[in-house]
Order: sequence, then structure tokens, then C-alpha cells
Amino acid sequence: MSTKEKIQEDVAVLEQETFQHEIVLHNDDVNTFDFVIDSLVSVCEHTFEQAEQCATLVHYKGKCTVKSGELKDLKPRCSKLLQLGLSAELI
Repeated sequence: MSTKEKIQEDVAVLEQETFQHEIVLHNDDVNTFDFVIDSLVSVCEHTFEQAEQCATLVHYKGKCTVKSGELKDLKPRCSKLLQLGLSAELI
């Protein structure tokens, strides 16, 4: 086994061990586009364009992953989205 193959194998194992969680935002008939966009910018640190794209996807597809990462980072963000009245889940 060459050194290059060994390094690639080690990287693949590390990627498998790092499990990423996601915040999924669901569509609702209550919140406006502007409110959802502002919430994503504030809570998830999206740019305006990212937040706008996510809001559009949620509207047309019913849901969208708005943030991924480690559980300890996502849990308070998801809680904040829920407190704001958005429909979100952490998976």
C-alpha cells in the first residue's frame, strides 16, 4: 500500500467518525418571508442571500436544511428558532 493510499484511507475514516447534525426548517402558514430571512441571518449567521434561498426552498419544497454541524452548536440555535415561532427540528 502506497503512502498516498494510506493517507486517503485515514481521511475517509475520520470523515465517517465525525457525525454532522442538521437543523431542518419546515414550512408554515404563519411567518412571513422577511421574518424567516431575518431569523436565519440572526440565528444561523446566514448572509441575506443564503437566508433568502433557504426561505424560498422551505416555501416551495416544504423544508430545507439551514445549518449543519456539531450538536452542541446547533442545539441552542434550533431552540432560538423555535422560540421565534419557526418550525424547526434538529436531526
